[in-house]
Amino acid sequence: MKIIGVDVGGTFTDVILHDFKKNSSAIHKVPTTLDDPSVGVLSGIVELCSAEGVDAGDIDYIRHATTIATNAVLEHDGAETGLITSEGYRDILHIGRHQRPQHYSIYQEIPWQDHPLVRRYNRLCVPERITPPYGDALTPLDEAAVRLCALEFKSRGIKAIAVCFLFSYLNPYHEQRAKAIIKEIYPEAFVSVSSEVSPQYREFERFTTTAMNVFIGPKVRDYIANLTSRLCDSGFKADLHIMTSSGGVGTPQMIEEKPVLTLLSGPAAGVLGGAWAGALSNRDCLITFDVGGTSADIALIIDGQFQMATARETQIGGYPIMLPMIDIHTIGAGGGSIAHIDAGGAFKVGPMSAGARPGPAAYGHGGTQPTVTDANLVLGRLVPAHFLGGAMRLDTQAARRVVSKLSEQLGLGLEETAEGILTLLNANMANAIRSRTVQKGIDPREFSLVAFGGAGPLHGVEVAAQLDISEVIVPGRPGICSASGLLASDLRYDTIRTAFQVSDSFDAARLNDEFDKMEQEIAAQFEADGIPRADVSFQRAADLRYLGQGYELKINLSSAPLDDGVLSSMIDDFHSRHEAEYGHTFPSKSIEIVNIRIAGIGQTPTLLLPEPASGGDLSDALVAWQQCVFRTERELQSFETPIYRRCHLPIDVSIEGPAIILQTDSTTVVPPGWQFKVEPLGNLVISRSA
Repeated sequence: MKIIGVDVGGTFTDVILHDFKKNSSAIHKVPTTLDDPSVGVLSGIVELCSAEGVDAGDIDYIRHATTIATNAVLEHDGAETGLITSEGYRDILHIGRHQRPQHYSIYQEIPWQDHPLVRRYNRLCVPERITPPYGDALTPLDEAAVRLCALEFKSRGIKAIAVCFLFSYLNPYHEQRAKAIIKEIYPEAFVSVSSEVSPQYREFERFTTTAMNVFIGPKVRDYIANLTSRLCDSGFKADLHIMTSSGGVGTPQMIEEKPVLTLLSGPAAGVLGGAWAGALSNRDCLITFDVGGTSADIALIIDGQFQMATARETQIGGYPIMLPMIDIHTIGAGGGSIAHIDAGGAFKVGPMSAGARPGPAAYGHGGTQPTVTDANLVLGRLVPAHFLGGAMRLDTQAARRVVSKLSEQLGLGLEETAEGILTLLNANMANAIRSRTVQKGIDPREFSLVAFGGAGPLHGVEVAAQLDISEVIVPGRPGICSASGLLASDLRYDTIRTAFQVSDSFDAARLNDEFDKMEQEIAAQFEADGIPRADVSFQRAADLRYLGQGYELKINLSSAPLDDGVLSSMIDDFHSRHEAEYGHTFPSKSIEIVNIRIAGIGQTPTLLLPEPASGGDLSDALVAWQQCVFRTERELQSFETPIYRRCHLPIDVSIEGPAIILQTDSTTVVPPGWQFKVEPLGNLVISRSA
């Protein structure tokens, strides 16, 4: 069996091919084709298969992480969208919750008002009303009004339509009927209803999530259809799976219906890859540090489990999204980040990026602005002839020229300016990690930092030093770790239902009945995907809060039917989680179940453990010596630094820094005062010298 993983980044598209029979992998990187990423994806797959002598028809699975949905949101480049909603509630998407993202700022953008997903003239209302608590129909759906709305959108050429009615999470009948009417009149339209996308209470968030699904839907659908067609035309018959924000993969049919599931597709794959790499070193408390050409993604692994974002934190581009997502924090910091002086005279790095074209000046494609990659080259931390395994030669003179222009503006020396660029970038990334650890009462010193992505190993140690983290793990193939994460994932479906109940009067029978129905729905989806029931497992959870609180905490449940013992254990777990999250608890206060959740995991072939490496000899690994500049205490100092090929390093032999370690997909920098060794399963572990 052979599986391919493809991760599209802002600068490069990474491809990995794993042969299960040989338990061997091969990798390839190609520039990302921003106009149509499927071109770069196909090119990378075809080139790698050709290089490995693998026929297209021999590939069994292709797993793909895509940024199409994310970019459409961040760039406000989705479809013109229409909304049909309950009469009198046309402006929920605009009003929100009367909250401002920045409470005390007098000048700020409110995303859902400044860049509305649905403009007001495209929001139409129809008479209908479902009422709580049981979803009874107070006002029947006016089907004639729905038909008029569909005809109006058709006349305007609006092909993306969201249907969001009040309390539809209790009774979806009106939404389902409206969808059927629209598809009958306007079959080519992309239609989503909130009871299918996010069947939860909180109208604003549910409406926004559904509108987002429709806003990005046509673009994601067309991309997947285009990629599928290109693969088929090139002879590939493999099953295509797409990475989702929750850490699993979905089928093309699933993603075409709910493209909003892919908003964190690429970063989620990186978290899985980082967790898999950390497990090879028997580490289960990790900070994943994924730095590419454009952005840096940070997430936590605690006790071997990635952390899911809470309801108050799940947002993309400032828009609230009520769907399961790994808790990932992203900042604009990477190898292509541009160093500049802003309008106020401040020296900044990022979030603007040079991308793949023209890219950093060092790439030789016409870049004229100083970037992080240029600064690393000026300081000797990159080797011009060995970038991307020698596939691209870096232009040192071009890098020095653009950094020199910035140094003249700052009144600093060339090397001081280059080191300043790296210091600012590293500080930004360290602060991003603090926001997920220190600010939440978590001590980062108790974690290992897993540095990957094309630029992660270049900066990982210096970022760790700012946080007093004593160990950095660089995976065997750091530059394609996100693509590797795709091969470590399973097929996953998540479902959620609102089920208000208070601890004083839990109805266990009703909750068990709801859980059973949800499991049956997911099992049917897996059966349609050809996954045997024996290969499917279910994870139960519930969202709990103290009665009167505004937000919930997710508590994992056992698979056993709910009874007094399970409910008591759930309440105890909630008190403990609340204490850890907020520093206090209210033991005597009633607890409310808001939502119940089920995640269905369908086991699919995943990445196997690598064979233990035999290692090499340090003298064979040594390529050359090069002057590299590092800051020691308060001074810049140039060190005669050895350059090693990672593949020839000995196993379990500690080597003192400074050192530059080369491999095809990334370069690792070990500063003075740190030491490193290669472990038998391939990880490079860097730690403070004694």
